[in-house]
Amino acid sequence: MTRRRPAALGAILAIVAVSLMPALGASATSATSAYRVTSAVPTSLSSALPLARLHFSHSISAAALPQFLTSPMVATRWEQIGAQDVEAVAVGHLIPSMRIALRLPTQVRCSSRCTFAALRTRVAVVGSSLTLEDQLLAELHFLPVAFTPSTSSSDPTQPASGTFSWSARGLPATLRSQWSVGTANTVLTGALMHFQQVHNLATTGVADASTWSSLERAVANHQVDPTPYEYVLVSQASPETLTLYVNGHVKFRGLVNTGISVSPTASGTYPVYLRYTSTTMSGTNPDGSHYSDSGIPWVSYFHGGDALHGFIRSTYGWPQSLGCVEMPFASAATVWPWTPIGTLVTVLA
Repeated sequence: MTRRRPAALGAILAIVAVSLMPALGASATSATSAYRVTSAVPTSLSSALPLARLHFSHSISAAALPQFLTSPMVATRWEQIGAQDVEAVAVGHLIPSMRIALRLPTQVRCSSRCTFAALRTRVAVVGSSLTLEDQLLAELHFLPVAFTPSTSSSDPTQPASGTFSWSARGLPATLRSQWSVGTANTVLTGALMHFQQVHNLATTGVADASTWSSLERAVANHQVDPTPYEYVLVSQASPETLTLYVNGHVKFRGLVNTGISVSPTASGTYPVYLRYTSTTMSGTNPDGSHYSDSGIPWVSYFHGGDALHGFIRSTYGWPQSLGCVEMPFASAATVWPWTPIGTLVTVLA
């Protein structure tokens, strides 16, 4: 099986122009009172919400310009930033990762009032904020950390000031060292995948517009994670073991088998992305022969074809599999309910 890797998330909350307009021609003559936009450039990234900055061939009044249009509709305004410069600003509620089509003028005619002589469409996107993502998932208990705000944010698309602390204190350093606020990391990806699964979204680990909307609704409705925080640590030191942590406490520890040298289990930390109570596993043995084993129970895939599952062996605690983490049936039945989508599995070499 092949895992679809989540795309990297953006780290700055701003509206960024992704399709710049070129210079739009020479200045018009004053006889027709025609004002041409001679450039449209993105503003510098900031926590403000400017969509674009327009430079006109003559002095222009932002107050005289008609409201520009967006799709989807967002409240907007023109702001005067110079005699010949105005800025298009969104002032309505925006969702991170939201795409906005903005209609900008290529020419404006002014007499007693200004009208657009032509329009051009450009697209903007609200960038994702990893810090805000951390805060919302922590507030909803999908992360093993808690967030305590020191001030409230009037803008729901902006992170608030505050501090993070580990809520599941008994988690090992192998996991704790992998998370830091405001950065793309596997701990955050796993938490987001679990949130998406709970809210019936595609478990991509990517904070798209649908996921942000669901996060905002969940916070407003206090819909916290209905399950505790789970984590699986597999050690390939002899004898090989699996330890299951639930809310920072050891729930289970038992012997397992990992991959042989020609087909090793991948070291690292990965989120569970696919699960079965029972399935058929097939593939190719090291000698080139093929296998197809039906009725493999309690399966949780975490990296490509590597999975936690039950498998009958005469002994456990040393490499015997083709990459999976094998357990006695009873052990696998105990672990499986605690490995929902997004659960992190760390395999130590």
